[in-house]
Amino acid sequence: MERIRDFAAIDFETANGQRTSVCSVGVVVVRGGRPSESIYRLIRPYPNYYSAFTTAIHGLTRSDTENAPSFPDVWGEIAPRIEGLPLVAHNSPFDEGCLRAVHAHYGLPYPDYRFLCTLSASRRRIKGLPNYQLHTVSAACGYLLERHHHALADAEACAEIALRLFG
Repeated sequence: MERIRDFAAIDFETANGQRTSVCSVGVVVVRGGRPSESIYRLIRPYPNYYSAFTTAIHGLTRSDTENAPSFPDVWGEIAPRIEGLPLVAHNSPFDEGCLRAVHAHYGLPYPDYRFLCTLSASRRRIKGLPNYQLHTVSAACGYLLERHHHALADAEACAEIALRLFG
């Protein structure tokens, strides 16, 4: 397993079942094996509606993001801060799928982001857990995730897991 000490842990929450409907993002930039920067932004989703299911998961509603910037504005702020770093997510196909979908929707060029997945890595390296959900894996790594499904809290937990598994 390769050692990675510089990366950006990322987590998206969506407003509905569409991958383009990112409504919040959390990013933790890790340099030299230590978190160096945290970013949390609300995003006006596309399409701009919230399903009862997603609101029940993360608690966000249309009123929370009605006046939030759109994805291109938010990503324009984040992209330079993570340039050249591998991105780490728990269940990375979801987060990578969201990132690709919103780039395509807004006609933004998609950089060649490299994703690492703490979910698949934890299944390989931590045996015997009852499940491999983010809060379970973070607890097994000694990190208490208190606000599960808040994008920044989830990115922070993911960063801690990645430091244990990849650092």
